[in-house]
Amino acid sequence: MTPRVPDSPPAILATYRFPSGVNAQKQAEIIAIGQTLGSTGAHFAGREAALAACRGDVLSVAVNEHESFATVRFPAANTERDIGTLLTMVFGKYSLAGPARLVDLTLPEDVGTRPRFGIDGLRAKVGVPKRPLLMAIFKPALGLTAHDHAELIRSVADTELDLIKDDEILGNLASAPTLERWRACRPLIEAMRDRRGRNFLYAVNVTGRADALLAQARALVAEGANALLVNVLVYGYPLLEALAADPEIQVPLVAHPALAGALSLAPDHGIDYRLVLGKLMRRAGADIVLHPARFGSLPFSAGDEGAVIAALREPAGDWPRVFPGPSAGIKPEVVPALRQDYGDDLVINAGSAIFDFAKGPKAAVTAFFDSLEIY
Repeated sequence: MTPRVPDSPPAILATYRFPSGVNAQKQAEIIAIGQTLGSTGAHFAGREAALAACRGDVLSVAVNEHESFATVRFPAANTERDIGTLLTMVFGKYSLAGPARLVDLTLPEDVGTRPRFGIDGLRAKVGVPKRPLLMAIFKPALGLTAHDHAELIRSVADTELDLIKDDEILGNLASAPTLERWRACRPLIEAMRDRRGRNFLYAVNVTGRADALLAQARALVAEGANALLVNVLVYGYPLLEALAADPEIQVPLVAHPALAGALSLAPDHGIDYRLVLGKLMRRAGADIVLHPARFGSLPFSAGDEGAVIAALREPAGDWPRVFPGPSAGIKPEVVPALRQDYGDDLVINAGSAIFDFAKGPKAAVTAFFDSLEIY
């Protein structure tokens, strides 16, 4: 009988892109050692096997006229199976070293925190089995009272709008404290649910110092809040993971892309949007990930948009597929193109196009649904 070969220890593969003129082989070797052992460990005789088990290895280097790529294998045991220790290992200090971009990650199944709902669970929660979902954004973003927010919901209360969210800029401010916003809006939201026989979700923006944010999220959910908005890149993927894993916070989590450009916009530095807004958001527990749409008001290429959407929805073991949320300047006229390119598993996100619409918010929602050929 042939003896069974032991499985290889779980590994994380990270791929980096370097511009022309950078010695990719040398940089990959620096990453493999510098982002794991940090030294040769020469003074630790007898610990060679333990040190070797922690060391990164260069798997491949490919060079062409314009750029080069290197893939490094990292032992998954070097991390706590979370996104924070993952990113610290694969790109933390090295991100300060010069031109280099993290462009791909292959992760073991147990790295990260699973989304609670994903596409299937969220569709079940709002009672919409097929079409794209439509989300509104409270506008103006600032200067409104809690009562004003309730009045904005009242203006769309007899539509089939699926979700609404705070603007990401709105924190727990004296003009409209977070809990007061929810309390003012809750009766209207519950009345919409009762009228339609399906849920209407309000993603309340949770903000503040990390301990205060978690406490705020728990307090909101305890009072019936049915979704939360998180500025994930400002507060960090680990905070999103904490929300997704918290047994007191079993509601959909909407991830906002604020700060993504600082990580991804420079072509020869940072981390690809596909990871920042795609794979890492999904692995940190987001159910909906908002991102710029190439048709909207922010510069975002078709390639980046398609890559983010694919990373959120493509099969990945038993990890739930999660909703992309094309945003920023979305109007009814661009919806057919979004749907043609990316299908029905989208949350279409609009603010000014709904609440600044000349004929009023209700007419704007109708225009969006007309563009979806729902009516």
